[in-house]
Amino acid sequence: MTYRVGIVGTSFGAKAHLPAFSAHPAFEVVAIASPHSAQRISRERKIAAFPSCQAMIDGIDLDVVSIASPPFAHHENVLAALTARKHVICEKPFALSVEQAEEMRDAARKAGTSTAIMHEFRWIPLRIALKELVINHHLDPLREIEITQLSTSLRAEAQRDRSWWFERERGGGLAGALLSHIIDAANWLAGRAPVASSGFTRTANRQRHDAKGAFTSTVDDGAFALLDYGGGLIARLTADSTTNVDSSTLAIHGENRTAVASGPDIGDSQLFTIEGDETSELECKPSPHAQFSSINDNVPLIMDLLDEFVKQIESGISAVPTFDDAVATQRVLASIGYGS
Repeated sequence: MTYRVGIVGTSFGAKAHLPAFSAHPAFEVVAIASPHSAQRISRERKIAAFPSCQAMIDGIDLDVVSIASPPFAHHENVLAALTARKHVICEKPFALSVEQAEEMRDAARKAGTSTAIMHEFRWIPLRIALKELVINHHLDPLREIEITQLSTSLRAEAQRDRSWWFERERGGGLAGALLSHIIDAANWLAGRAPVASSGFTRTANRQRHDAKGAFTSTVDDGAFALLDYGGGLIARLTADSTTNVDSSTLAIHGENRTAVASGPDIGDSQLFTIEGDETSELECKPSPHAQFSSINDNVPLIMDLLDEFVKQIESGISAVPTFDDAVATQRVLASIGYGS
């Protein structure tokens, strides 16, 4: 069976969701919705265009709604799609508050359709290898998960166009954009949600510039969390885009062995295990969809997620990131000050 897909959002939705769904044999993209750019994408891709998610749902037959709209629109769009009994994939950050996240989760349970969160980074080959080390007890007993993502993209001299991304009340900032991925990765590797969390966000560069001149950012450019999973396992999580290096570190520390993936970016890292004085580099199996990385680096990972989403639709059993997972992430985000 081929599932008819409508995409909401023409930024990341057009750059990554659309080509991933289009390349996957189980899906056919038939529509896109956006108040500003849908007509342009419609002409380029020869699909139907609509000004909103609700108009798209009302105007064309769909099986799946993929929501890549800005965070402030997720709640309305997800509820509209679930009310229409569509299968739903939603981008992160899931919501602006825990209350919104819980309402969407509860609506999904009531609708009885398949849902998932677009945490495609779970399918980075290095992370799959790390997860297998955990599942196979090669790192027992687990004591600490350490994830640090540093970049230069929000230093004072870096120019980015003003938009909702720099408005706190609309869900902008690094905590939602990046730390949400990192929290999900830690919870997934731990195999459970934390029992407690704390942390904070920081705005180092409030005054910013773009081609139009100066403007004020109300969002964080650094986000930091400490999670307690119980049973002696904790996680230390950092997302900071004000440094002079691009660097990614994901380490899982057990009492007798450590596994570390490090490099300039999460998708460009090497994986090592460390036991006593011995360090070994591990080879990782590439994504079966790796050839599509020329379109966008995220496309193969999204296609890996879509493989699982098909299983979820057809059997109810899969490895997709769930709305329950998203609520757990939202609670951590709230504990460090993200959202309303």
